[in-house]
Amino acid sequence: MPARQLNTYQKERGGLRLLFLLLPILFTLVYWCGSMTWLKGALWEMSRPHGAEQELLGGSVLQIVREVLKDHDVQEEQTEEILQLTEVAIKKVLENYVLMPDWALEAIGATIDEERTSKSYGGEGMMTWQLSLFAFSSANPPATILQPSITPGNCWPFQGSQGHVVIRLPEHICPTAFTVWHISKAVSPSGEVSSAPREFTVFGVDEAMAETLLGTFTYDVHKEIAQTFHVQKELPRTFRYIKFQVQSNWGNPKYTCVYRVQVHGMTASDNTCRP
Repeated sequence: MPARQLNTYQKERGGLRLLFLLLPILFTLVYWCGSMTWLKGALWEMSRPHGAEQELLGGSVLQIVREVLKDHDVQEEQTEEILQLTEVAIKKVLENYVLMPDWALEAIGATIDEERTSKSYGGEGMMTWQLSLFAFSSANPPATILQPSITPGNCWPFQGSQGHVVIRLPEHICPTAFTVWHISKAVSPSGEVSSAPREFTVFGVDEAMAETLLGTFTYDVHKEIAQTFHVQKELPRTFRYIKFQVQSNWGNPKYTCVYRVQVHGMTASDNTCRP
């Protein structure tokens, strides 16, 4: 093998080796943040890390990564590049999982308004848990989207490509953003994700059932499995109900499956939202 090709080959192997070294660390970080999501749902103000604690967490992870790279004789130039990328990833994880409380958790009192929600789908094309360990049950209720678990099949299906769900939050909040989850092709038993929501609209709903448009968004199956969308207008007041309305999916003609919808925001003592 020519020297130039050999050098390229060794670099590619080195890159793959580094990736496999870092995967356990990154998975640990994601698992920790997943646990924090559940904990903050129950005791948000007590459990969420503040500024100094966030810096401590980030510094600890970076130190672990540095030690792993040093133990495997990674060059300093590569080490600094990897640490920079890791720091960016940590900041993104903290922003998505720690800095934004999730009010759409059943564990803290969020529920589904069944009367104003589309019916679950259990018709043709659906498989039950008994037939496949990776298929969702035909009886998965809308409340499935209020659970923190994101595993293949653990989603709420409704018929066709258009449907909606109304979430009753544990208290009035000023919504600031929404996070939508769906599994990736890599873990999908069928190898595709055509049932994922695509275009969707979010409304704030008051007790009189009047709806206030909070934004129209698009979930892209080619990007991250968890995508956060920010409210597109200033809000005049808080809301106790949030309506998540799917307008299209990624091609499945029979049903759409929603895995997880998170509602982020802050409470307000006088039920008004201030910038």
